[in-house]
Amino acid sequence: MSKLVRGFKDIFGEDAQILSELENSARKIFKLYGIKELRIPTVELKELFVKSTGDTTDIVQKEMYAFEDAGGRTLALRPEGTPGVVRAYIENNFAQAAPVQQFFYIGNMFRAERPQAGRYREFEQIGVEFMGNSSPAADAAAILLLKDIVKDFGVKNYKVKINSLGCAQCRPAYKRALIEYISIGKETLCEKCKERLKRNPLRILDCKIDGPKFAENAPKQKLCPACVEHFEEVKTLLKNKIDFEEDANLVRGLDYYTRTVFEFQAGANAQNAIAGGGRYDGLIKSMGGPDIAAVGWALGAERTVGARAEKEIKKELKVYVVSMSKKCNETAFNILQNLRAANITAEGGLFDKNIKTQMKQADKIGADYAVIIGEDELASNSAALKNLKTGEQNSYPQAELTEVLKKLI
Repeated sequence: MSKLVRGFKDIFGEDAQILSELENSARKIFKLYGIKELRIPTVELKELFVKSTGDTTDIVQKEMYAFEDAGGRTLALRPEGTPGVVRAYIENNFAQAAPVQQFFYIGNMFRAERPQAGRYREFEQIGVEFMGNSSPAADAAAILLLKDIVKDFGVKNYKVKINSLGCAQCRPAYKRALIEYISIGKETLCEKCKERLKRNPLRILDCKIDGPKFAENAPKQKLCPACVEHFEEVKTLLKNKIDFEEDANLVRGLDYYTRTVFEFQAGANAQNAIAGGGRYDGLIKSMGGPDIAAVGWALGAERTVGARAEKEIKKELKVYVVSMSKKCNETAFNILQNLRAANITAEGGLFDKNIKTQMKQADKIGADYAVIIGEDELASNSAALKNLKTGEQNSYPQAELTEVLKKLI
């Protein structure tokens, strides 16, 4: 018997429906913000992620599903969405047509990491990228956009952390100070952080093992005047719109971030980030495109679902249509299609089964009402409507059935 590959899962029933609710919330909010969808390929050249994500990250070093195809090219399943969006932005010459662009994506990502809380080796991310806007207003809008989606979906208990990592002018001095500070205790570092110390010491603060040991007394970032002004304006724009906490040790796990970074956290475990992102002004240029600013984020769908306090599915009226004899099948089928055309969730069609079997199926799917068509109803152009929760049954003209059910909704 075939079995699932470790780290992967089937999603069905209530879990699938709740994920769809999250996607619907996101699409609704994206429309309000005027953000257009971009569907990026699942497979890209491996070098795309090495250039963008950074060769010091765990994603590139250990977690990518990389393979060689029949043409000898080294490909990879996408581990995150931003590099693919940036590649599409450059390759399709979006910058020439209109440098300022806003994209969202919804899709599955793949990382060959050890499965952890709310994260499988295949997982869904919902992300957004604002291209061509260097204003602090873009940073603030990205954070508030994320808040609106999380709120609409129903996550209530979460906190927002923000920080500024500075820019190419002020970050080098901070990195040197951080290396000097951590080097004093470098013998205690985990193997990953020993590699990070010289190349990307900021990521040590993001390590679940070493971060807590060094974070409290770590030197703080000294921002240049331009970065101070940018960060202060971001905070001003967010004020009274969202509660947030400044965290000087928030660095995020990817190499390309500059200036503003942020994270939405829910829960007390080590993997408590449900979403995060920040500004990455130099990434597009480093990948061969124009020197254009950008800011974005990604939300982990499964973790966000897990963070919602109430896992109850939004209730919709469900109707099951029953035919009592072969003579009634056509009328019952037409009613079934008419209900669907009126945006009423309707199931049925087991007309070759007896009424007892059809009613059992209505119960199995959790239908609220059964529309029953027998020969008496056929003769009088009526339909019996049975409340499957109370057992009450009434008869209505077939022409009025849709409006009756709409009122019940």
